[in-house]
Amino acid sequence: MTDQPASPGTTSTKVRIERVYPASANEVWDLWSTKEGIESWWAPDGFRVEVRTLELRPGGELIYAMTATAPEQVEFMNGAGMPLTTESRKTFTEIVPPKRIAYKSLADFIPGVAPYEFLTVVDLNSTGDGVRVVMTVDPMHDDVWTQRLATGRENELANLAKVIDRKPSGRRGQ
Repeated sequence: MTDQPASPGTTSTKVRIERVYPASANEVWDLWSTKEGIESWWAPDGFRVEVRTLELRPGGELIYAMTATAPEQVEFMNGAGMPLTTESRKTFTEIVPPKRIAYKSLADFIPGVAPYEFLTVVDLNSTGDGVRVVMTVDPMHDDVWTQRLATGRENELANLAKVIDRKPSGRRGQ
């Protein structure tokens, strides 16, 4: 964690989430770096993701549509004046297979907030038990949205665990 504030008026620090998965770095990398992999776990519960563009290189883009599908999420989106489907854009800043993926996300979907970018860095480190995933994310424009971001990313990484658990046992591709 860092103690640097995100911007004037917020006390948020970087979000850091760590998980160990019983898989090889290559298996987890494939889930982070392919259309099929991303669509299998990326969305938080109650949403689905459709990858529209995936250019896995520094300067390349990941563009996807995220759609609210569960009643609670649909109600939240409607209540916030947001569309049920939002298109998200990420620009890759660093790609080091199968060790690191970094990207800037464009936050251009928040009513009343000017669009801005924030950085996410994901490091994959092989361990004796599998692979340790360390995700570090810049804070958003205020503490409420930073907490929403952290909660969503925690849920997404739990969904990643579910996908890994469904795969046949045995670590491949190390």
